Amino acid sequence: MSDYMDRTLGLGYATGSLILVSILCVTLFVWRLSEKSLSVTDITTRRGELFYWTAILLSNTLGTALGDYLADNSGLGFAGGAILIGGILAVVVLAHYFTKLSTILLFWVAFVLTRPFGATFGDLLTKTHEKGGLGFGTQGSSLILFSMLVVLIIYTMNRIKNSQLKSTT
Repeated sequence: MSDYMDRTLGLGYATGSLILVSILCVTLFVWRLSEKSLSVTDITTRRGELFYWTAILLSNTLGTALGDYLADNSGLGFAGGAILIGGILAVVVLAHYFTKLSTILLFWVAFVLTRPFGATFGDLLTKTHEKGGLGFGTQGSSLILFSMLVVLIIYTMNRIKNSQLKSTT
C-alpha cells in the first residue's frame, strides 16, 4: 500500500504517511468510542478484533511508508532514520517509566515505530557502502542481530534471576 501511494498515485511517502496516520488515528478513535478501550488485552468482541486487525494493518503500512520516507526522501539516510526512530523509541520507553502517559497510547506509538526502525536499521546493516549502508549483507546482518538477541536474552534472564534472589532474601 505504501509503494502504491508513492509510485502509482504519485503522492510520495510523506503524504502517504500523513494519510495513513490520519486513518489510523480515526480507527483508534472510533475503536475507543465503540469498545471503550484500546488495550489489546481487552478485546472480547468480533468488532474489537476487526478494529485491532485494521489498526495492525494501518500501523505496519504506516511504518513502511515512514521508514521509506526517512531513508529515501528526508535526507537522513538509513543511519539517520534508524537513529531518529531509535531515539523516539527511547523517549517512549522513558515516558513509560517516568510519566503518567497512557501505557496504551505509548504501546501504539512504539508499535508503529518498530516497523520503520527495523526497516531502516536492517537496511543500514545490509546495504552496500555506496548505497549508504554498512555492507554486512544479509548473512552478516543476521549474525549481528542474532548475537544482539542472545545478549539481550541472557541479560533479561540474569535480571529475572537476580530479582528472584532479592525477593527470597
